Amino acid sequence: MSLTTKIYNSTKKFPKEEIFGLTSQIRRSSISIPSNIAEGFGRDSNKEYLRFLNISIGSLFEIQTQLEIAKNIQ
Repeated sequence: MSLTTKIYNSTKKFPKEEIFGLTSQIRRSSISIPSNIAEGFGRDSNKEYLRFLNISIGSLFEIQTQLEIAKNIQ
């Protein structure tokens, strides 16, 4: 959740024209990480928990890509 907070604070500095593009996408990806971890933890099996952890890892890779794009278009 601290990553999500840092993402929100960092993306406040993004250009206003990106609010519905890159900013929104980065924020959604960051929210999905702790959300999927929590959802998986609430499931009844380790298999389900691992599935949701894998989804979270995918969201981390999305954020990495999106932040690299943001850096490149600065």
